[in-house]
Amino acid sequence: MPSKYINDEFFRRLETCALNLRSDLNGFFGGKHLVKTYGQTVEFADYREYMLGDDIRRIDWNLYSRFEKYFLKLFTDERQMHTQIYLDCSASMGRTNPQKADYAAAFAAALGFLSVHNMDKLSYNLIRGGTANDPYGLIVGKTSFFRAVGDFESIAFDGEADLGQAILHGAETLQGNGLSVIISDFFTDSDWRKAVDYLCFKNRQVLLIQVLAPEERDPLYSGRVSLIDAEADDSLDSRNMKLQITRGLQQAYAEALHDFLDDISSFCASRGAGFVSVCSDQPIEKALFGELLKTGILQ
Repeated sequence: MPSKYINDEFFRRLETCALNLRSDLNGFFGGKHLVKTYGQTVEFADYREYMLGDDIRRIDWNLYSRFEKYFLKLFTDERQMHTQIYLDCSASMGRTNPQKADYAAAFAAALGFLSVHNMDKLSYNLIRGGTANDPYGLIVGKTSFFRAVGDFESIAFDGEADLGQAILHGAETLQGNGLSVIISDFFTDSDWRKAVDYLCFKNRQVLLIQVLAPEERDPLYSGRVSLIDAEADDSLDSRNMKLQITRGLQQAYAEALHDFLDDISSFCASRGAGFVSVCSDQPIEKALFGELLKTGILQ
């Protein structure tokens, strides 16, 4: 587990929070998420008139004595959701910057903890190439969760990742709705937007978390530099280049990054998905308790 960012004290603080999912999700019986349907909890919700075939044990006889009409007591329903976390394990996520990889893994661990703490099912999908590997299986309960995240330090970040293909392939057999989280820098040519559309079609609540390194957010390079793509096969790859970094080029990069983030944010807003962009030098507690609270996914 990336202990640099999260520890027992951090998990204790997370226990005071909860994932706030849409009430139109169905989920499975036995969780803690309130949904729009009525169920069998002890929390009163409403009354409705008795109809033929209703359970007479739910009739409120006090109301009958007052109005001489039969009314049923309705109670809230709580469901268990399935949280899917997709972690981009490509080289750009940390082969040359372990801090970025640890930060992304810590975010995945924190969101996973919130899920199992709220009695939800959890699965981790590690994306490499065009596949999403699920090495830990379906996680239920904190014992299984800590066993899984204890292996996070051995996750290898290398090669490329086709987010769109990997998520689409894995979501075809997805049963039930809930929360799907994609953690990546989104520096990819793959059509991840199509995957988000498909998850929304499956009635999943979608959250995108972009993790950037400080030098990606605000590069301080100057003069002649050689830029090597972390996912390039060799030094002769066409994606590698030599540049003369000027103030004008730095300004152009800042504007391009701003447009890039604005494009992702606009796309997510149009689909009803959440989007958070964080930097790996930002305290993870600030990112979680600040940025996620703004999206409404954390309460």
